[in-house]
Amino acid sequence: MATSSVASPLCTWLVAAACMSSVTCDRDHSSSTPSMSHSSRRLSKWARRRKLVSAQCSSGSSKFNKRGFMIPSFCGSSIQGLMSSCLAFEPCNDYYNSSGLSSLSSNGFSSLFRSKAVSTTNRRQRRINRAAYSGETVSVAVQPTEEVTTKKKPFTKQRRVVVTGMGVVTPLGHELDTFYNNLLEGVSGISEIETFDCAQFPTRIAGEIKSFSTDGWVAPKLSKRMDKFMLYMLTAGKKALADGGITEDIMNELDKTKCGVLIGSAMGGMKVFNDAIEALRISYRKMNPFCVPFATTNMGSAMLAMDLGWMGPNYSISTACATSNFCILNAANHIIRGEADLMLCGGSDAAIIPIGLGGFVACRALSQRNSDPTKASRPWDTNRDGFVMGEGSGVLLLEELEHAKKRGAKIYAEFLGGSFTCDAYHMTEPHPDGAGVKLCIEKALTQAGVSKEDVNYINAHATSTPAGDIKEYNALVHCFGKNAELKLNSTKSMIGHLLGASGAVEAVATIQAIKTGWVHPNINLENPDDGVDKNLLVGSTKEKLDIKVALSNSFGFGGHNSSILFAPFE
Repeated sequence: MATSSVASPLCTWLVAAACMSSVTCDRDHSSSTPSMSHSSRRLSKWARRRKLVSAQCSSGSSKFNKRGFMIPSFCGSSIQGLMSSCLAFEPCNDYYNSSGLSSLSSNGFSSLFRSKAVSTTNRRQRRINRAAYSGETVSVAVQPTEEVTTKKKPFTKQRRVVVTGMGVVTPLGHELDTFYNNLLEGVSGISEIETFDCAQFPTRIAGEIKSFSTDGWVAPKLSKRMDKFMLYMLTAGKKALADGGITEDIMNELDKTKCGVLIGSAMGGMKVFNDAIEALRISYRKMNPFCVPFATTNMGSAMLAMDLGWMGPNYSISTACATSNFCILNAANHIIRGEADLMLCGGSDAAIIPIGLGGFVACRALSQRNSDPTKASRPWDTNRDGFVMGEGSGVLLLEELEHAKKRGAKIYAEFLGGSFTCDAYHMTEPHPDGAGVKLCIEKALTQAGVSKEDVNYINAHATSTPAGDIKEYNALVHCFGKNAELKLNSTKSMIGHLLGASGAVEAVATIQAIKTGWVHPNINLENPDDGVDKNLLVGSTKEKLDIKVALSNSFGFGGHNSSILFAPFE
């Protein structure tokens, strides 16, 4: 009869059952005997079995079956005796010189354990044997298994990410050129709040958007229902698409499963939610049925994706005032990993309402320079007394390089990378020695493969708060202080702090600086803090700068730190 190439299922089951039975029996006895005597008793029992089998092999009383397995004489007729005999099985020296060896190595154990070497099988058997008398539970294959091979992922060149479109809604204008030209001229967008009566508040100024229309960008029906943070986001997002040359024809050719939206918000739909609370004071029947979905931070991205039919990555991130940078970096990573070819990303906020203003006043975080609004936001100046709230949205269209080239898109800059860290220190105060900020910058440089010497422009977070400005400055000097060409500025000196939208709007300003070769001034910087090198800061007028690599920082309540890097596309 021909030798079978498949191991007997019965024999496999017997080996498994014997191992498990031995372990169970040993454990049952262990409860009544000390562990040391129990262990030696098992060892002597094991030795006796090995002697018995060896004697049988030597005397020729044992025989080999057709599959190459030795059949020893059983100790009694019970199943326990059968299991004990199977467990004690180990080939003797006579077997290795028999015809069974070739059968075993080529068909028997080879089929059962898919091993090509007898030595491997012996090692496995010895491990099972050791486990059996050590009291360990072992796992034994009850059916032949296929050999598992690890396939290495083929090396692929990392996909590059470029900026091909931008859109903004800001206190200094809603068109790219208008916005950046106002920044270059040092125009301030800070003024008295007009949307509501704020006479009772100690702060009555903000970077408020005075005129804004959604005509041609958002359907009138939605425009009446949505919170302003969503209207700003949808408008800026569609403007970024238009700026990126995504016409209707190109839109129809896109693989929409690889197009995504990742635009976040720090505060969400505060006005919609506040109105719902006021309506609830009368009756729940007066509440806007859209108050819950339109208040959530993710709904702006979702509504924009629905409008465009984009089915790729779609969500929002909310990390306070670092929101936009987190969204931009994660959107770029989706492209790098091949999950998307295009991503709309950035941030939007509209919190200049009574509850928003009152909340920040209660934190004692806002400037109270009501008599001279345009002088209120003054990063790094000794006379600063807090930040100024702003509102708006900024959106970037990020695109995979080859995809952008294929459709002939204009390229503003290349996104090099970035990073984020946590201070793990205080809810609102930065870490005293700037450890989190330093770590974030260093990680960003490492991730992007950029040396410190290459960074010669930084758009700082610098919000005009007494503690935050100087600690960020010290961290920047620690990292880049030896760069002779380094220049720092703060967009917030002119538009205030746009909260979750600030990072994206400042990213637009950074990219415009790369494109134009001009960096905007720091207005209101009349008396720099002690220890601040005025030569590192852009002065009161715009300056010419050939940017090699630009860094944009954003930090948020909760100790969230983020840094992203851009460079001219080459």
